[in-house]
Amino acid sequence: MKRRNLNTGVLSLENLKARPVRTACLVVVVAILAFTLFGGSILALNLRQGLTVMTKRFGADLMVVPAGSSEKAQSLLLRGGTSYFYFDNAIVDKIAGTEGIACASPQFFLTSLSESCCDAMVQLIAYDPATDFVVQPWMAEKYRSAVEDGQVVVGSRITIRTDNTIKLLGHNYSVAARLSGSASGLDTSIFMTLNTMRLLIGRARAAGYDFLAAQEKEMQRGAVSVILAKSDPAASPAQLARTIDRENAGVDVVVSQSVFSRISASLGGLVEYIHLFSIVLWVLAVIVSAAVFSLSIHERKKEFALLRILGATRKKLIALVLGESSLAGLAGGVAGIVLASLAVFPFSTLISERLELPYLDAPFFKIIPLAAGSLFLSVLVGPLASLYSALRISRAETYFTMREGE
Repeated sequence: MKRRNLNTGVLSLENLKARPVRTACLVVVVAILAFTLFGGSILALNLRQGLTVMTKRFGADLMVVPAGSSEKAQSLLLRGGTSYFYFDNAIVDKIAGTEGIACASPQFFLTSLSESCCDAMVQLIAYDPATDFVVQPWMAEKYRSAVEDGQVVVGSRITIRTDNTIKLLGHNYSVAARLSGSASGLDTSIFMTLNTMRLLIGRARAAGYDFLAAQEKEMQRGAVSVILAKSDPAASPAQLARTIDRENAGVDVVVSQSVFSRISASLGGLVEYIHLFSIVLWVLAVIVSAAVFSLSIHERKKEFALLRILGATRKKLIALVLGESSLAGLAGGVAGIVLASLAVFPFSTLISERLELPYLDAPFFKIIPLAAGSLFLSVLVGPLASLYSALRISRAETYFTMREGE
């Protein structure tokens, strides 16, 4: 017969196995807590990551758009979708020449179709390589060469064909690179140079897509959809926005920092709610676990008295109870973290769409400390909940406990 060393850890594990219902209750309570702690922490981290990356990727302090188009422009930036609007390109030089503006660059918008002519309905954005300071630095992370005419660059959520092409308005275009995620609507957009946009519209019109006649005229006259501007470090973007609005009729000016501040406020409220809910749930988990252990210890008084008779010290009894609670907490913590991972990581895109806030998966090295912290707090529930019961049973008089009920 194989001998077993009945140390505290082995006894704690055997006691948990001997009471599967009680053990299951404790594990479930801690698992729910760990699920909430880790899942909430990941959501909060990914939201902050999304806002940070979106702010960095956008790079422009101001967006100048045709009057009445500011909401469309912000929606395109934040939530994706499709839209187009145009105004005269003469305003580009005026914006670039405004005192306090360091650089300005135009973009031209077009919307594809989701019919047989295209692989998907997406936003097409043309930029000017000579003045662009937003798309090309972002693109350089993935593609070091210049994008040639006839090539496109796709956002992180765009699906392309196996031959590295995408069909747009009846013609296949080579995909030069896929951009890294930006946690914004730009992830579902396709970028190209102005020359490629002219080529695309010309090919589409030749193929019989007559609905592009208006867009072709706009492109021929040099119209643009938006002017992205970057201010000098010493200049106030809000003041520049007022100046541009006053000096240029028929335009709306969007201050990107104001947009990001509103998002940050919404994000901050959501994160605070997540943290508050986690704290309340942690306290409830301690209370519920304490009640379960109190009932369990009361039922097992004679068992502990017998262990005392067999030579177990008071410290040994305390260690045994704390060992049981720690093992139950560890099992529940691991289960909760695994379940939270399965619920959050595979559904990042869906979560981002539902929240309508910038959301981007954080790097692995930032997730590890959250998992460790969530596991620690989950395991801590058990010892805290059982400490009082452990101290009480260790102080009980063995003789009276064994005679109780006679």
